[in-house]
Amino acid sequence: MPSLKELSTRPEQFLGGHRLCPGCGEGTIVRQVLMAADKPVVAASCTGCLEVSSSIFPYTAWNIPWVHLAFENAAATAAGLEAAHKSLKRQGRCEEDLHFVAFGGDGGTYDIGFQALSGAMERRHRFVYVCLNNEAYMNTGIQRSSATPLGAHTTTSPAGKVVPGKLTPRKDLTEIMVAHDVPYVGQSNSGRWRDLTGKAEKAFQTDGPAFLNVLSVCPLGWGTEPGKAIEICEAAADTCAWPLYEVVEGQYKITYRPKEKKPVEEYLKHQRRFAHLLKGEAGQAVIAQIQADVDARWEKLQNRAETK
Repeated sequence: MPSLKELSTRPEQFLGGHRLCPGCGEGTIVRQVLMAADKPVVAASCTGCLEVSSSIFPYTAWNIPWVHLAFENAAATAAGLEAAHKSLKRQGRCEEDLHFVAFGGDGGTYDIGFQALSGAMERRHRFVYVCLNNEAYMNTGIQRSSATPLGAHTTTSPAGKVVPGKLTPRKDLTEIMVAHDVPYVGQSNSGRWRDLTGKAEKAFQTDGPAFLNVLSVCPLGWGTEPGKAIEICEAAADTCAWPLYEVVEGQYKITYRPKEKKPVEEYLKHQRRFAHLLKGEAGQAVIAQIQADVDARWEKLQNRAETK
């Protein structure tokens, strides 16, 4: 893995001056992922916060070849770019080795773009797919997605006297990608640069498709203070609400084990989308359900890591 000093000397491929919100994790994730590439990169990103904030005509934050595409086909476009490059190399019309990467939000990855993602993984296109996971459709009004956690308040799963936010747990897309039998799958967050860049480097070096699911703090949709993004990411890892791990050729490895696993409430309390759960018996019952789910998933992950 490149050192911080080495990373700091690499050319900037995602520039400042974009319009992402203060405290948003997406710009950090994109910048760190691209820094981990050791060859020229071609990127594709679907419609979402990243696209609308980084490419307001006539300006762009992208310092590399970049394709904007529809909400649902980031993976299909990246797969097409990779296939075209292979064809050009076979024809002797291109000699340069390139990396390909696709960026999509959770709405464009878990839901709308899942078919394209699944197909590209199954066809074994060599590219990296990065899910910028802020756990809702933030760009279009903070609607719930299948990445939205149990109990979270969104505009389409509003918390009130009858319904305590979203009624179902989030879909485990990381494990769904593992089930596709791809060579590399990693889960990280926007506040752990060493973990993220290390996994991105492995993903770019993978001979085949690679998938990164990166938790991205959204101050607007989560109701958090912009300056607390790193603290919130630390809490996500320390409570195991968002465990950090990777699966390389089917082998599980936990890349961060908290010295003392904290209760999930230490993560929830930073976010206004969960504020209603911190009041009254009904909210505490949902928190207990969230805690039980986190504990069960963490135990299952540890067992997988120990037995592989």
